[in-house]
Amino acid sequence: MSGLPVPLRSALLAAVAAAAVLAAAGCDGGAIAADTPASSGQSFVGHSYESTFYQPGHRPAAPPVSGTTVTGQHLSLSQLRGNTVVVNFWGSWCAPCRAEAPALGELARQLRPNGVRFVGVDIRDEPDSAVAFMQQFNVGYPSLSDPEDEIALDFRSTVPPADIPTTLVIDRSGRIAARIFGASTYRQLLSVINEVTGPRA
Repeated sequence: MSGLPVPLRSALLAAVAAAAVLAAAGCDGGAIAADTPASSGQSFVGHSYESTFYQPGHRPAAPPVSGTTVTGQHLSLSQLRGNTVVVNFWGSWCAPCRAEAPALGELARQLRPNGVRFVGVDIRDEPDSAVAFMQQFNVGYPSLSDPEDEIALDFRSTVPPADIPTTLVIDRSGRIAARIFGASTYRQLLSVINEVTGPRA
């Protein structure tokens, strides 16, 4: 690079710096993060926390997602109908996912008696790495294995994830009521869940 003209060298250095900032801010979501219909035209960039609440009457139905968990069991979202379901898209390779994992695990335990169920969707990962991650951060709820982004892409016509981590909150009637981009804290996620379920959660 030292032999390049100064303006070109400066431009290349700026591009490298920008890429580093994006890599630090979020995790590359693969196909779900591309500028395609699967991401509603949003190109991937790293997100800080951002949440969206969908009013009743304007909530798309969650797709009938099913698959195999990272520990080998079958799981379908339809099994959980009647509960509020928190779906978190994550990967063991994702630093923001590690940051929010303890809060997710704690809320899953606390809110279960209130009819709130948590499900993970493990993106582009190896089962062994995913299981180690869940053990390290005391994540007791199941996670569907999604090495090829197929489950994530099932949401392309409703409320697709466009960054990792992304969290969706599905109401008791099976409709997507909220979406969170980026890592959330305990208080942030609890606030969104309460907005969907009411303060009793």
